[in-house]
Amino acid sequence: MSRPTNDGQRFDRLPETPADREVEGRASRREVLDWWEERFGIQPATFDGYTFWEKGAGKVWVFNGEATDPSRVEAIGMTFLRTRQDHWKPTTRAVQRFGELATRNVIELDPERASRFAAGEDQELPEWDGDWGYLVVSHAVADGSAPMGVGLYLYDELRSVVPKGSRAELSVVER
Repeated sequence: MSRPTNDGQRFDRLPETPADREVEGRASRREVLDWWEERFGIQPATFDGYTFWEKGAGKVWVFNGEATDPSRVEAIGMTFLRTRQDHWKPTTRAVQRFGELATRNVIELDPERASRFAAGEDQELPEWDGDWGYLVVSHAVADGSAPMGVGLYLYDELRSVVPKGSRAELSVVER
């Protein structure tokens, strides 16, 4: 008997646990929640009421609610995470939506650096003493901080992985 395989044209719900996995290589809900908690400190309860779906090889989508048969739609919710690669990568939209809840691997940029990041520029940042890898990049706004997107920190450099279509020219305003 052959095992089910991934169909890149169809949404399939993530299994609850690795033990429930039928499609080889597919992440489970538990693994996704554990990853967000381990990497960014975002509690699994944050995602109560959300369902997770895979379409394509490792493109995980998050949907606030249930869907009985999403296989005939082009999109459900928003892209959330890429899993079928050496290092899992959160999407910019997921970080913008949930990044304010992150308690670790968050780097806050000053206005000048934030502007450069939003424009897609990589920049030297040897003063960062946190983990290497994907970070929640934020900047100060009003009384708090707002997540801008995903950065990749390697070898004292913060790389902007803001998608080309989402890049922006921001003005730096001194207070």
